[in-house]
Amino acid sequence: MSVPITDVHAHLLMPGLHAEVERRAPELVAEAAALDLRRNGAESQAVSGPMVGARIPKLTDVALRLAAMDAQGVDVQWVSASPNHFYPWAPEGLAVWAAMEANRLIAEHVAQAPDRLVGLGLIPLQHPSRIVEYLDDAVLGRGLAGVEISSFAGDVELSDERLEPFWARAAELGCVVFLHPFGCSLDERLDRFYLANTVGQPTENAVALSHLIFAGVLDRHPGLRLVAAHGGGYLPTAMGRSDHAWRVRPDARRCANEPSSYLKKLWFDTVVHDPVALRHLIETAGASQVVLGSDFPFDMGLDDPVGFVRSAALSDDIAERVLGGNAQALLASGVRV
Repeated sequence: MSVPITDVHAHLLMPGLHAEVERRAPELVAEAAALDLRRNGAESQAVSGPMVGARIPKLTDVALRLAAMDAQGVDVQWVSASPNHFYPWAPEGLAVWAAMEANRLIAEHVAQAPDRLVGLGLIPLQHPSRIVEYLDDAVLGRGLAGVEISSFAGDVELSDERLEPFWARAAELGCVVFLHPFGCSLDERLDRFYLANTVGQPTENAVALSHLIFAGVLDRHPGLRLVAAHGGGYLPTAMGRSDHAWRVRPDARRCANEPSSYLKKLWFDTVVHDPVALRHLIETAGASQVVLGSDFPFDMGLDDPVGFVRSAALSDDIAERVLGGNAQALLASGVRV
């Protein structure tokens, strides 16, 4: 390939950060753990604990990360925090400290291999008045390529008017905003069979992207570079229903154009686990809007992300764009100050 193979969806665990958050707010951490248990169920939690534990070396050690990338045939990784570091329940003081510390740690991690690692920072999404400050901290202060956000935090949905300054600043900077849900508000309905992940994550992606689209956020901020994890969840496969609602319901006409048209203004990773689904995503969103992802190194990720893309029987040109060209273009047109 003439461009670096780039994985935009890979995670970093920061045990020291979490230990300090727990020291500062032990009761709130315990409440969050209880919520996770309720949402995921004891059986899934019993599997997830050892799974994450076995992957801590790859989640923390740059040398092991690079070795794994070499084995996968990946040249560049975009490294974002493991979503357990979102702390959407944290009060303002703790939330802004955690975001700033995460940005520092992510920047230090990727600086160990700057030719191969690109960092994405964090913001305190549940405190809209502080978000721009920490977006600037990540991008301007730490030199990161953008930030990772969840699908919601507390009472803040992505359509919330209080986020307008954030979207405007992100568009002005030309940075990446990586949408990665953590936790699903369906709670106990998904507490078995690992539905909290297999159904919950695609649901949260679809809900969050629908908030963005229907609220007109992409109309007001056309320069946004928003990348959705997990192929955007269910939304790209069900846009006909959204388009129909937009045509027949006045309460669904807050965006200027049919909702499906906005898929070509978003980017989606390849973590869809099915070559047919990947081809459909490319057909729906466009060959320029899909980027390689792996969810490294978790068990729900793609162990062979490059092989997965090649298994989808794409043309050589489209495969090259998905494997690296589109991500390279995102960064090349990136941060403006």
